[in-house]
Amino acid sequence: MPQQTLDVTGMSCTGCEANVEDALAEIDGVTSVSADHDADTVAVTSQDSVDEATIHAAIEEAGYETAA
Repeated sequence: MPQQTLDVTGMSCTGCEANVEDALAEIDGVTSVSADHDADTVAVTSQDSVDEATIHAAIEEAGYETAA
């Protein structure tokens, strides 16, 4: 299962972390998520079937920005 760490801007608290984690957890094939608002990152572990564009879209739909 590939793990990737993405830069996420706009998170300012643990509530923001939870929003990002919840959005990513809804994606079929995502097995773990850990957001860190202090570091402005999210670590995502997923099955090979999940493409990075889907992950970026879910973060952006939750109201945050990612570096593509």
